[in-house]
Amino acid sequence: MRQLRLRVLAGLFVGAGVLSWAGARLWNALGTLPSVPLAAPIVLAAIAAVLLATALSLRSRLRAQRERRPGAKGVEPLMAARALVFGQASALVAALVAGVYGGIGVFLLSYLDLPPRRDQAIYAGAAVVASFAVIAAALFLEHVCKLPEDHDDDKSVAAA
Repeated sequence: MRQLRLRVLAGLFVGAGVLSWAGARLWNALGTLPSVPLAAPIVLAAIAAVLLATALSLRSRLRAQRERRPGAKGVEPLMAARALVFGQASALVAALVAGVYGGIGVFLLSYLDLPPRRDQAIYAGAAVVASFAVIAAALFLEHVCKLPEDHDDDKSVAAA
């Protein structure tokens, strides 16, 4: 499985941010801008918490297995792969969501004197912060699930 690249995540963030900023300007010119839901940062924070809990659980189980502690529960490879796929998908979606809410938030910065728009800007900023928490938790989960490198010496092959 390929490792997440920060360039891809940054590209998704910037691309979605520019498109959502332009869309927010257009939408506002045509009528009223749809509101940023209060639940967005809450749901993203919950996803970040699940990813972090999964990463910490896997890390402690892998450490116990590596140290050969008695009664240590092993980690099934398929379960670790599923957790890794969940983390990577969550990071990609969070980069898009952060870009969308970031673009809307940047647009709303010029309307901070209006209380409803100020609240929307705060919700959008909180959603961006929560999205970055999802990305950080997903990268930590990916680090936990990374297999150690093979340290086989070429000398053993040459001796045979």
